[in-house]
Amino acid sequence: MFYKISMFRRISVALITVALFTWALTAPAIAGEKKPVKAHPAIVLAGFGTTYPSALESILNIQERVQKAFPGVKVKMAFTSNIIRRIWHKRQGDEKFFAENKNIPEEIVYVKGPLATIADLQDSGYRTIVVQPTHIYAGEEYTDLCAYIHGLNQIKTVKKKFMPFDKLVVGRPALGKWGVEYDYHADMETAARALSGDVDLAMKNDAALVYMGHGNEFYSTGIYAEFQQVMRHTYPDAKIFIGTVEGYPSFDNVAAALSHSGIKKIVLKPMMIVAGDHANNDMAGDDADSWKRRLVRAGIEVLPVLKGLGSNDAFAGIFIDHIKNVAHDAGIDLSAE
Repeated sequence: MFYKISMFRRISVALITVALFTWALTAPAIAGEKKPVKAHPAIVLAGFGTTYPSALESILNIQERVQKAFPGVKVKMAFTSNIIRRIWHKRQGDEKFFAENKNIPEEIVYVKGPLATIADLQDSGYRTIVVQPTHIYAGEEYTDLCAYIHGLNQIKTVKKKFMPFDKLVVGRPALGKWGVEYDYHADMETAARALSGDVDLAMKNDAALVYMGHGNEFYSTGIYAEFQQVMRHTYPDAKIFIGTVEGYPSFDNVAAALSHSGIKKIVLKPMMIVAGDHANNDMAGDDADSWKRRLVRAGIEVLPVLKGLGSNDAFAGIFIDHIKNVAHDAGIDLSAE
């Protein structure tokens, strides 16, 4: 019995030794195996996101137009909002939700943040990546995104060939950003021209046009007041007002301006990429504190339009131009097929 056990142990040890030796011979080859490097660059569209299925059309429209503009380039989506990503991840096993909301792309259901999305692309062999924000202006979300990209670009490996990226760049938001490379005033003029359809709608209804922007608690929102002036200069015959959920101009500022101007009818639209929670509740909801209800109580007829700016092809085209700009500046060829 002891002999049989000893023989079994010796055979087992021999087999383990052979296995380890074989692994030792092959491990260096496996460890040194190079992942295929993608010759083409990739684009990451980084936006705040939305939990509203009906609002996804705006995000998907931007993605579709960007993909058509750069047919040979992989285009991925990322949501910068941690809360919104968590809500989508919780929905992954909710059969009832997906039965009621069909045709939601898998990329939305499993959406990741910018860091994870960039990491996935890099792990797949993409070494040149353009990150294009779909934020309205250079506020908190955009600033954090730039910090992520800056941090990744600080990675310095001992050997240059092991650097994770050849080029990793970030574009500017819809209304541009402060700096000398691109005049943000010109970006605002481009954005104003893209909103001609909203102005036409208001004027056809003999109404003023009021936008509700998101704003920001920590960064100046003066850009909205400045953009209001750009819109008024671009469309001198229209009555245009812009307010924000957070910051200046506030709802009270807009309401006071409407009262002062004697306006009794408005078209109310979100100045946001999507018509999500803020648009459906804060702007056009039935609660007593929504913009619509408060303005109605003030004697103003309100025509809400639940369409995000991303559904506007001309506005979506702004991001295509900004992608082209940052790619050109970085010497990135996006024309390869």
